Amino acid sequence: MVERIPMSKTGHQRLREELDRLERVDRHEVVKAIEIARAHGDLSENAEYHAAKERQGMIEGRIMELKDKLGRAEVIDCSQVRCDKAVFGTVVTLMDMDTDEEVTYQLLGPEEADVKKGSISVLSPLGRSILGKEIGDEVVTKTPGGVREFEVVDIKPAPVE
Repeated sequence: MVERIPMSKTGHQRLREELDRLERVDRHEVVKAIEIARAHGDLSENAEYHAAKERQGMIEGRIMELKDKLGRAEVIDCSQVRCDKAVFGTVVTLMDMDTDEEVTYQLLGPEEADVKKGSISVLSPLGRSILGKEIGDEVVTKTPGGVREFEVVDIKPAPVE
C-alpha cells in the first residue's frame, strides 16, 4: 500500500514548480557544463567535470524524489477545512502551560513544515498531539527537551492560498 503524503494546494504547486525547473532548466544546464568540462581534456583530473557530474547526480536524485512525493500527494484545500477541531491546514494557537507564551502553527504536511515560517508537520510529535483537539483542550507532547503541555487557545482557517 502506498503511503499518502498530505499536502496543501500551495505546497503541491511549489513542488511541481521545482520539478519543472529541475527538468527544464537545471538538467540542461548541467549537461552543457559536462560537455564544456569534457572539452578541457583529461577527465581524471578535471575538477569541473567531476563537480558537474556530482551536480547532475543530485539533480536526478531530487527529480526522482519529487516525482515520488507528487505521485503520493494527497492535496487538501486548506480553505475548505472545518475549524471546530485542529485538522490539516488549520492555524492553531497554543498557550505553553509552563511559560504562558502563545505559539501559533499551521498544521501542514512534512514537505511544507517550517517552524520559522509558522508551520509544523501533522506527522511531527507536536502535530500528531494537536490533531483532533478543540479550543480549551490540553495538548501533552514528548519533545527532545522533555514533556511539554499546551492549551489550545484558538483554531482558525488557513490564510487564503
